Amino acid sequence: MARLIASKTKVSTLTTVLHMTSGIGLLALLVLASMFVNPGLADKFRALSPFAADTASNTEGKAAEPDLSSLMATPQLIANVSDESEAHVETAVNNSYKNLLGNQRQQQLVTNWLAKRYRVADEAINMLVSATYLTAKETKLDPLLILSVIAIESRFNPFSESPVGAQGLMQVMSKVHHDKFAELGGIKAALNPVANIKVGAMILKEYVASTGSIEAGLKRYVGAAENETDGGYGGLVMAEYKRLKDVAAGKTVSIFSTTAKPTMISRPQETVNEKRSEEITQHSSIKAEQLAGI
Repeated sequence: MARLIASKTKVSTLTTVLHMTSGIGLLALLVLASMFVNPGLADKFRALSPFAADTASNTEGKAAEPDLSSLMATPQLIANVSDESEAHVETAVNNSYKNLLGNQRQQQLVTNWLAKRYRVADEAINMLVSATYLTAKETKLDPLLILSVIAIESRFNPFSESPVGAQGLMQVMSKVHHDKFAELGGIKAALNPVANIKVGAMILKEYVASTGSIEAGLKRYVGAAENETDGGYGGLVMAEYKRLKDVAAGKTVSIFSTTAKPTMISRPQETVNEKRSEEITQHSSIKAEQLAGI
């Protein structure tokens, strides 16, 4: 008899547990159905969760991803907009891109061709070309000429640097032209693509104006003003310039056209290093002769 009573008790307990589980399941289904019908309930239930505070704090602490255009901004532009609200900054950036120089179709043709020719990401080359067109408007230079110089100097590598200190897209000697970088954040801005294009275009404009022609200006730009030739530098730039003009005109131009590097030309401040190198070589040869005599 006792065993029978015990077994009935166990059965009733299991039955109760099963009924409770079924009830909870039905309740959960009703809640899900209610949330589906009324999405606002999901936010209310989430607010009641003990983990809501932690989630909110993590969201607030997470840093916002930087805008690509902000990374391209010059230090002066960053300083000017640092005190403005985020909405105002975004509006200013968008407006700056609406004021680009030149025909949009022409600019797009040039951008697409350069991206394929120099294997640069579309977004990056688009930003560099846009900055070049905007700089061309300020300096009153042909943007295609500036792009041609960039192509020969750095092949659109904004972090390119020569052994003698020529830096950036237009291989500007920042230590020689430090005064032009003063308003842009100092010589450290030489590796800022926008600042480098702006200063390089200013230098090129001065040289073209002082020499009276593009070819002579390019010869001085590469540091060969006192030399008989520029090592082929001017010819390469002008050839690329012609190709870009054809591209802008809608003509079909091969992206595999030859752009051999010009013969090394002594840029400003290189002469001292070269003389020092020659002195070391001569000194070494003298020592070798003395040793041979011994």
